[in-house]
Amino acid sequence: MELRNVAIIAHVDHGKTTLVDQLLKQSGTFRENQQVAERAMDRNDLERERGITILAKCTAVEWQGVKLNIVDTPGHADFGGEVERILSMVDGVVLLVDAAESVLPQTKFVLGKALKRGLRPIVVVNKVDRQDAQPDQVHNEIFDLFASMDANDEQLDFPMLFASGRQGWADEELNGPRKDLSALFNLILRHVPAPGLDVEKPFAMNAAILEYDNFLGRILTGRVEQGVARLNMPVKVLRPDGTQIETGRLTKLMTFRGLERVPVESVQAGDILAIAGLADGTIPDTICSPEIMAPLPSMPVDPPTLAMTFRVNDGPLGGREGKKVTSRQIRERLFRESEGNVAIRVKDSEETDAFEVAGRGELQLGVLIETMRREGFELTIGRPKVLMQDNPETGAREEPFEDVLVDVDEAYTGVVVEKLSLRKAQMTDMRPSGAGKTRVSFLMPSRGLIGYHSEFLTDTRGTGVMNRLFAGYHPYAGQMEGRIKGSLISNSDGEAVQYALFYLQERGTLFVTPGERVFIGMIIGENSREDDLEVNPIKEKKLTNIRAAGKDDALLLTPPRRMSLEQAMSYIEDDELVEVTPSAVRIRKRYLDPNERKRNARRAEAAA
Repeated sequence: MELRNVAIIAHVDHGKTTLVDQLLKQSGTFRENQQVAERAMDRNDLERERGITILAKCTAVEWQGVKLNIVDTPGHADFGGEVERILSMVDGVVLLVDAAESVLPQTKFVLGKALKRGLRPIVVVNKVDRQDAQPDQVHNEIFDLFASMDANDEQLDFPMLFASGRQGWADEELNGPRKDLSALFNLILRHVPAPGLDVEKPFAMNAAILEYDNFLGRILTGRVEQGVARLNMPVKVLRPDGTQIETGRLTKLMTFRGLERVPVESVQAGDILAIAGLADGTIPDTICSPEIMAPLPSMPVDPPTLAMTFRVNDGPLGGREGKKVTSRQIRERLFRESEGNVAIRVKDSEETDAFEVAGRGELQLGVLIETMRREGFELTIGRPKVLMQDNPETGAREEPFEDVLVDVDEAYTGVVVEKLSLRKAQMTDMRPSGAGKTRVSFLMPSRGLIGYHSEFLTDTRGTGVMNRLFAGYHPYAGQMEGRIKGSLISNSDGEAVQYALFYLQERGTLFVTPGERVFIGMIIGENSREDDLEVNPIKEKKLTNIRAAGKDDALLLTPPRRMSLEQAMSYIEDDELVEVTPSAVRIRKRYLDPNERKRNARRAEAAA
């Protein structure tokens, strides 16, 4: 059977997964009466809750006797490692661009990776049924983007379709019949080349996706680059440097049909294959016949830019809410994650029972922590810090910078520009983007964005949209102002009392409610001033024999400020930690004892 391998790439929320839903339906993959969840490719709980794709996934459909392997990719730059690996498995890409939002940072990122690999993209201007769609303007901006990224003449001559993924149609003309997606299917068959790989050579493939299955164990997925894979054939695993790490047999071969993996007897070069039965092979190892001596070339992945320290939960409530609490369990889980996620790096920290985890951004690390939390882990997380480097030529200290693109109502432009300027941002462009909105571009240090997103949403009354993309390393931008308010720190163990919290709310914003467990060193609120303040949240009212009718009923509390995991991670300072358990997210001081805190503060001042 003829083959086509194609990836769908786009900025986040431009409609990739919804379009794949329609491709599956219209190709006859589902029965007419089959109940299928919306965004069927997003099978992970976190993906469904957040409405984003986190993991790249394969599916396959048939169209006019040709098998189309389709890979759905994440849109967030934090999960760019997934996109980079996937592009090594395909011969063409469908680039989706929102007809209203136009070209955004992640569009540039995924397109740049595809152009570097020599792929010739198909461009689909999606969501043209939106009221604020500007398809002609978007077409021009896409062409300018290709030209600015040094696309060759073949790549610049890209075919383009107008589409609505939700309504399930694509047409070459903006005012075409708008019936179905046959125009897209046919264009993929015409424009994307067949793999054309040699089936006579010995078998070899690169592992691009690693998954764990309760029944099959470790499953490695990738494209067969040469030869034929046959059931139970002997293979060996080579690292990118040529080291042999394992020998074994292909005990299970599977290809994709719709959303399912189906077992097969053999798979030839060009098809996407999932195998089980190897204990040590991982990404981006080469799985090959025993006679092959050199590994296949693997695609380099951009390095991490942000790191956090994961520790055991050593607080007073440690071990009460989770099932996995030891440093050995945390270590095993983190190193297993780094096997399957090439954009994450893990190493043992100099501190006891602590591990340094480096990744692409707060969202990627936040998703990892949330996943571990749901698996029953308890841990404490330190403040994210950017990874600096020294320029090999000048020796100057450099830090990661990001291109930041914000769409805000005109009324809020001033406050956003002012706040980002304080965080060392340099404005590179400002233009109206229609409907009373302004689009502003900045180049700024990555550390300036830590903790800013929630403040951005507050400043823009929830209407602003911010997109960011790693722009490379630039000279260190200098000191930056941190959080300007101090913390309210509990000086007692016990349960918070309404009487105490009522009088404490005058001092700042509370994070806890009456009846909630607190401990010495736990941060229960934000001080209205810049210094930390130790308070007693469990203090009860002194009892007397005299009662005034109705006096106690007047103790009304302002609702507490509840932080999500990502908000807490970006809120804390260097001397604070986030305590994460399956049932709670708490903020605490690193050193719980007040005397120990003072000693360490003095040591830090002396060292500075």
